[in-house]
Amino acid sequence: MDFKIRLGQEGDMQAVLDLITELAVFEKEPDAVEITVEDLINDGFSKDPKFKIYVAEQENTIIGIALFYERYSTWKGRTIHLEDLIVTKSKQKIGAGKALYKAVLKYAFDNNFNRVAWEVIDWNKNAIDFYKSTGATYLNDWSVVQMNKENLAKFIQNN
Repeated sequence: MDFKIRLGQEGDMQAVLDLITELAVFEKEPDAVEITVEDLINDGFSKDPKFKIYVAEQENTIIGIALFYERYSTWKGRTIHLEDLIVTKSKQKIGAGKALYKAVLKYAFDNNFNRVAWEVIDWNKNAIDFYKSTGATYLNDWSVVQMNKENLAKFIQNN
């Protein structure tokens, strides 16, 4: 393994944003990323951080990330949501993704969380097959529901 996994730092956030943007392009949503480096720094490294992040680093370059945060399940209690697991395209297949994934799962296990959950696009067969191979359950009968900021404002104004 010629990369290392470590906790992310404020100085990594430009590389993190670059990877988030790369993922958005891969997921056919190139204009969807609205956050900035400053948002990542403020939200991840303030007195009350909103997320934790592991990075995969190779030759002083960030090649992958796993960004996650705590949430609460009314069925399971303390859980972790894995928001994004990204490895830059040119560095896929070297084991960095699996190492990042393992780091998040180990964090959950070591800190007594009851579940780790995440979303995966239904056409990303490679990711789905990988997750299944690790023992994860793929819930194909559940759908993700979201309300963006604009529609949230409309709903509040009209109700």
